[in-house]
Amino acid sequence: MNSLFYLTKIIHKRLKPFNHKFQYASLTMCLDYNEIKKISKKIKIFSYNKFNIFSFYDEDHGYRDKRTLEEFVKNFLTKHEIHHKNLKIKILCFPRILGYVFNPLSVIYCYNDTNLISIFYEVKNTSNEQHTYFFASKEVKNKKEYKHQCNKSFYVSPFIEMKGVYKFTNSISDEKLSIIIDLFNEKNEKIFTASQFGYKVPLSSMTLIKQLIFNPLVTFKVIFAILYEALIIFIKGGKYYSREKKIIDSITYEGKL
Repeated sequence: MNSLFYLTKIIHKRLKPFNHKFQYASLTMCLDYNEIKKISKKIKIFSYNKFNIFSFYDEDHGYRDKRTLEEFVKNFLTKHEIHHKNLKIKILCFPRILGYVFNPLSVIYCYNDTNLISIFYEVKNTSNEQHTYFFASKEVKNKKEYKHQCNKSFYVSPFIEMKGVYKFTNSISDEKLSIIIDLFNEKNEKIFTASQFGYKVPLSSMTLIKQLIFNPLVTFKVIFAILYEALIIFIKGGKYYSREKKIIDSITYEGKL
């Protein structure tokens, strides 16, 4: 199978106006979209689009309605005239656990055969809003690391200003994962870094059982950790930035990698 599980460490580090850091461990799935039904048959405690201890739902991603993730991807690739005759989709995300998940970041990798043709970064905030940064890629074989940037277009935290530039460094393989997102302000000062590092573990029931034993209800811990850390930043005197408008779902095309 092309699908993978990674044991990951997620780190959030604020650099200005003061230093603040928190991190947590998690199991992260990297699912070949065409294999999800097969995985649900192989792993009894994992299901596709129905309740289980662990599950993946199309409605948590893309359009976030009854349409599939594949429909979402194909529609935007077609809209921007990106060739995808032999499309393969992989999605990096947390699973639902007992029906609940909060994914601050999901990454959708799109391939034409084995060549990467686009990356979608789905960003969610605690108000259940979602914005997707969509990059196209030149078809380069065996490229191991992708670097790209775009303007910040989405209200993620009340303690981070809206104006800024994200710089992404993305490297994923069958053995390990590394995603680093740096945020720079208008003075080109790095003010925040979010990173995710991981290594491959077996795609099996035992891996999920271990996750349940040693890191139970991690998806609940993610949302509580974010809210708790926001409180700490507030106590430290972090400047509050109010949102200009509420956005349910949006997407921006950021051009080629």
